[in-house]
Amino acid sequence: MPLLKDGVAISDDKWVRVEDDADLPEDCHALISMTRWLKDRDTLLTRNKPIGVALESSDNPDEIMDDLDRFGLIAVDFPLFKDGRGFSYGRLIRHRGKFEGELRATGGVLVDQLHYLARCGYDAVDGDDRITEEAWADANSRFSVVYQPTGDGQKTALQKRHGG
Repeated sequence: MPLLKDGVAISDDKWVRVEDDADLPEDCHALISMTRWLKDRDTLLTRNKPIGVALESSDNPDEIMDDLDRFGLIAVDFPLFKDGRGFSYGRLIRHRGKFEGELRATGGVLVDQLHYLARCGYDAVDGDDRITEEAWADANSRFSVVYQPTGDGQKTALQKRHGG
C-alpha cells in the first residue's frame, strides 16, 4: 500500500510493525499496539529508538493521552468506511492532546475521506492504490468553505459570514 505524508508519496516507511509477542528490535522505529504499550510501558520508556502506537477502532485513545509526547507516530486503523471513530480519535489526539508527531490513517481509507482526515489532523495516509498525491491534492482543494471548526485554522462559513 502506498504511504502519503503531507500529500507526498513516500517509498520507504521507516516504521516497522512489531507484533505483541515478538521481541522489540533495537535498531528500528518500532510500531506497537496500544495493548503492548499499556502492558510494557515502563520497559518501553527506557528505549532509545523512536516508538509508535497503533490504535484499533475498539481502543480508547484516552488511555495514552498522557504519553503522547513519547510517540513519534500514532497509526489509527479505519477498518470500514462506515466506522468514523478514527476521525474522532484524530481530533482528540491532534487537537486536544496537542500531538506533534505523525498521525497516520491506515486500513480502509477512501479517497472521499482524505479532506476530512486532513481537517481532523492526519498528516499521513497508508491506503490502497487509489490514495495518490493527485487524489490528496484534489481532495484538499475541493472545498473552499467549511462548516465545522477544527484546529486547522480554516474559518467556518459562519465566521466568514459574520466577518470573523
